[in-house]
Amino acid sequence: MACETACPYDGCVSTTTALAVRRVGSQRDILGECPLWDERAACLWWIDIRAPALRRLEPATGRVQTWPMPEMVGSVALTDDPSLLLVALTSRLALWHVETGAFRTLAEPGFTDPDHRFNDGRCDPAGRFWVGSMDNITRAPVGRLYRFDLAEGLVDVAGGICIPNSLAFAPDGRTMYFADSLAHRIDAFDYDPATGTRGAARPFAASAPPAFPDGSCIDADGGLWNAEFHGARLVRYAADGRIDRVVPLPVQRPTCCAFGGPGLGTLYVTTTSQRMSEAELEAEPLAGALLALDVGRELGLHGLPEPRFRTQA
Repeated sequence: MACETACPYDGCVSTTTALAVRRVGSQRDILGECPLWDERAACLWWIDIRAPALRRLEPATGRVQTWPMPEMVGSVALTDDPSLLLVALTSRLALWHVETGAFRTLAEPGFTDPDHRFNDGRCDPAGRFWVGSMDNITRAPVGRLYRFDLAEGLVDVAGGICIPNSLAFAPDGRTMYFADSLAHRIDAFDYDPATGTRGAARPFAASAPPAFPDGSCIDADGGLWNAEFHGARLVRYAADGRIDRVVPLPVQRPTCCAFGGPGLGTLYVTTTSQRMSEAELEAEPLAGALLALDVGRELGLHGLPEPRFRTQA
């Protein structure tokens, strides 16, 4: 059901669309994040940063598998080798073997603060991995943004970040999106996929406190879908930054979203149950659950295959 409603940001009018939301599996994440659809294996990967754990859903059977991680994991990426995932652990980037569970460290940034860790990450269309870091306790503006591939190694691109989030790339690879969540704004950058160079930041979209932008994904029409933490909703932004569609959710703190399933028509949403009391969890039973919305069938919108990290320099 759709209705026209006033947008709280710039007086614009956006479409609020109530979609059926279903729970996937019975697990409850402490801090679910970074869902990724692997179209080759027909499965969804995601993480629980705090457990810490890596999870995999096989929609055809409903089976959910969980692998404990040796330290907090901020994000993951598919690779061009189906037996490997790129994993951003607390203080290192490593390849993780799906069958054996073995890790091979690729890069270490040399964090000197034990509370500093990697957070959101995503591959660009050319197979480089972009990943941010943050102070896990204070959220002080000491985080960094890095670009990584095997040829150049780990390149420090920017600093002064509180919580790095919303990394995404336009379908043509010419625009990069990024948010420092505590700025309550998503920025856009001109991007050269051939060199991995980004231009100056320009404001793309804003959120109204206490809501702030968490993880994002891009649909095949170039719309950016953002999970608004403390906002209880998904927001789809058009390529020019206009709010195109708002989808309410039954949880206050969605964390990230990703297209998957047949035809990339299912929008999966991770959520958090972190620091919630028993009373709060009872009032919000889907907090920490993996959610699914059939946006392909209901809205005619579909996703794009996720870029893969290049394991060969």
